[in-house]
Amino acid sequence: MTVWDRPEPPTRPVPLDRERIVAAAIALADEGGLEAVSLRKVAARLNAGPMRLYGYIATKEELFDLMVDEVQAEILPEERPGDWREALHTLAHRTRQAALRHEWLADLLGGRPALGPNGLAVTEATLSALDSLADIDTVLRAVETVSSYFTGAIRREIANLRAERATGLSERDWQRASGPHVTRMLATGRFPALAKAVYDGTDVDAETSFATGLEWVLDSVAARLTLP
Repeated sequence: MTVWDRPEPPTRPVPLDRERIVAAAIALADEGGLEAVSLRKVAARLNAGPMRLYGYIATKEELFDLMVDEVQAEILPEERPGDWREALHTLAHRTRQAALRHEWLADLLGGRPALGPNGLAVTEATLSALDSLADIDTVLRAVETVSSYFTGAIRREIANLRAERATGLSERDWQRASGPHVTRMLATGRFPALAKAVYDGTDVDAETSFATGLEWVLDSVAARLTLP
């Protein structure tokens, strides 16, 4: 029985339900990451005894599942996409936006399929946009390919944001600090391709990089979907 199938116990003596528990857990995670979330800390925020939470949630993993499903409501498209490309484009960008609001989401992306009502709704909205374009296995591989791209890109972006906070250096500050070492290494002539990237490449922001990569992936999916 999943956490969504299990009924909630009575709310007395302290008013309590899964919605309040999940909201408190998300607030803790937004403040301090997943390591800041425990049933004890959630209970303390709700002024409830820790043992009471076990009537609603059996494990911390179940709590994480509920948290992810709550954020999936932010990812769910507000209206039906016009076509498959818009559906996957919307899924990618709304997932990124949700992860920037809730950085801990990046740590939970890419695992087993989300089985909560919001997660299932997101999957349904995505798959239905590709329905009838190809056989179901091709559709599933297309969605997996796009999901793999934006999951990796989001994790990289969040990792950079965390490194910036941990070191106190912006990406540009870090580049300046690392510049002398990189310059010396490139001067050896052992890394010509890297030297070309450093000296001739265009530095773009995270949003531009994400959007460009996504369009390239969608172009590849389009080519596959149009094959006879």
